[in-house]
Amino acid sequence: MARGKIQIKKIENQTNRQVTYSKRRNGLFKKANELTVLCDAKVSIVMISSTGKLHEFISPSITTKQLFDLYQKTVGVDLWNSHYEKMQEQLRKLKDVNRNLRKEIRQRMGESLNDLNYEQLEELMENVDNSLKLIRERKYKVIGNQIETYKKKVRNVEEIHRNLLLEFDARQEDPYGGLVEQEGDYNSVLGFPNGGGARILALRLQPNHHHHLHSGGGSDITTFGLG
Repeated sequence: MARGKIQIKKIENQTNRQVTYSKRRNGLFKKANELTVLCDAKVSIVMISSTGKLHEFISPSITTKQLFDLYQKTVGVDLWNSHYEKMQEQLRKLKDVNRNLRKEIRQRMGESLNDLNYEQLEELMENVDNSLKLIRERKYKVIGNQIETYKKKVRNVEEIHRNLLLEFDARQEDPYGGLVEQEGDYNSVLGFPNGGGARILALRLQPNHHHHLHSGGGSDITTFGLG
């Protein structure tokens, strides 16, 4: 079957367009490489897709710059002259801007004022006043932020102090921490209901005191059984 003829127009479907671009780009690069090998030609192809991607091919025997130089020599044109002139013009403008900025800075510092007339001096004073106003506003804002930060720290410290006072007052009112609420509960706390059972008294002796309450060695606890 004969292959159908493709109508040459923009492919509307984006996916099909990208696939066709990739296939034909590879085919074109393949043909350029064959032309380079078979005919010893110097070939360069630069392609930019609709998505902005750059693809290029150049014969291995030459660089891109060499090819452009050869093109200029063969055609007799200078590709870089107009571009170079634009760059020089842009450089001159940037130098003028830089010079004016340096002059303005010196004038704001009170230098290079002899060349200014009365109107220019008035304008300079107004600019300096506006700059000072902005600096003061920024300064007061920084100070205000610092004051708020310190106030928060003070409030936190005061809160901690109040909590400590409340805890101290609670311990003063209840020195046993709620362990024994009434005098009659001591026996129950010790595990002897109704006051019954053996009573035990434990004494801790300081090691620097020579007591003869017990003859056992190695312990500073003496236990007495109370009837």
